[in-house]
Amino acid sequence: MEPARTRSGSTYDTLTQRGQRRFIIALSLVGVLTIVCLLAPGARGDASSTEKPAAKTPDKKPAEPQWQSLFDGKTLGKWKVSDFAGHGEPTVEDGMLRLPFGEQLTGVTYSGEIPKMNYEVELEAQKLDGADFFCGLTFPVDDSFASFIVGGWGGSVVGISSFDGKDAAHNDTRSSHRFDSGKWYKIRLRVLPDKLQAWINEEKVVDVTTTGKKISTRREIDAGKPFGLSSYQTSAAMRNIRIRTLAADEAPAK
Repeated sequence: MEPARTRSGSTYDTLTQRGQRRFIIALSLVGVLTIVCLLAPGARGDASSTEKPAAKTPDKKPAEPQWQSLFDGKTLGKWKVSDFAGHGEPTVEDGMLRLPFGEQLTGVTYSGEIPKMNYEVELEAQKLDGADFFCGLTFPVDDSFASFIVGGWGGSVVGISSFDGKDAAHNDTRSSHRFDSGKWYKIRLRVLPDKLQAWINEEKVVDVTTTGKKISTRREIDAGKPFGLSSYQTSAAMRNIRIRTLAADEAPAK
């Protein structure tokens, strides 16, 4: 005959069973939580949630406009002899454009397309013989024209002709420089909506505001318009003649 269970033994068995059930429930909850975590977005390394966004590529600076050569050193090309009274006959020799003596002016005029604003011209010029300007660069300024004179009025005056009817020898752009025969000088001119600037051998010789100014050429040089090179009672040579439009950050709007 099986002995009767005591009250204390029955209580122990009940507590044990409860503990087992709680353990099983807790274990089940841990399993459920683990599954939920594994299925959560990003738990498995999803690219959409863990990958960092690609770094933004910096905007590239626009390339500066290229220089366009206006003289190939072999022929006159698009340059035509300017119709100055008593002019000499320009020639091309040894890669140079040569302007011989004339009674007054000798020059060439470019027949190709030329910008009217926001551009830069560069060339090298040399005085071969004579005592007046060896480079007269006539150029457009919007719907007007002007001339950059190098070595005028006896061989030393530099400036822009003309402002308010005053030529380079008599306006605020005038400066004096020494020019030796047989030496090349690098000349650069920049045309902006409100300003004209010029350099000789990297020295800035003109920096003038054009706002409110009447811009024009002397009547004698009109045959060089819209874009021309000339010398006055002086033989000269030019080479490396080129032009470029200015980049956006170089050319403020008018």
